[in-house]
Amino acid sequence: MTTTLREESLDAGSGATGPRVGVLALQGDFREHARVLAGLGARVTLVRRPAELAEVDGLVIPGGESSVIDKLARTFGLAEPLIAAIRGGMPVYGTCAGLIMLADTVLDASPGQRSFGGLDIVVRRNAFGSQNQSFETELDVPELGGAPVHAAFIRGPVVESLGPLATPLAALADGRVVAVRQGALLGTSFHPEITGEHRFHEYFLGMVRAR
Repeated sequence: MTTTLREESLDAGSGATGPRVGVLALQGDFREHARVLAGLGARVTLVRRPAELAEVDGLVIPGGESSVIDKLARTFGLAEPLIAAIRGGMPVYGTCAGLIMLADTVLDASPGQRSFGGLDIVVRRNAFGSQNQSFETELDVPELGGAPVHAAFIRGPVVESLGPLATPLAALADGRVVAVRQGALLGTSFHPEITGEHRFHEYFLGMVRAR
């Protein structure tokens, strides 16, 4: 995969002294995450290969198409190193498709689709329907404090059930869980990187620093 100059410019966080955080850059809206993280002072690396993964202290798996992320991760030899990193305690934050990739069990997956796993949850892929059924709403997230989180849902998954190790952080008015944490793993069904809502990224950077 060719790296453009525009993408390389995101791989710096120029002058930043914060933690070294990777963004999985195989597919999806990785540029938006990189910009947010760099703006918060992180040193950002776009991760496409195992050597790049080995350089970072935490990783963001962006939204996109989970089945494509799965296939490309295997093609680029990243799947097994990523699974090992998750099991080894690397902080990882997955949004939308990234949440799917972190779930131990995925419902309505494409044929042959695999996840990296780590979160003791069952997620349903495309739980909110097609892209033209996207919506935005306000979510109470006590863990973050302050005002409600403005959340954008775009063909997002929903957490159907949680195992004893996972903790829900936010839910819709009907009770469906859309944000979860388990140890060093964090996942949201929505896209805070596109709404100007940076508190989840700040929270994740705190997890990276704590490790």
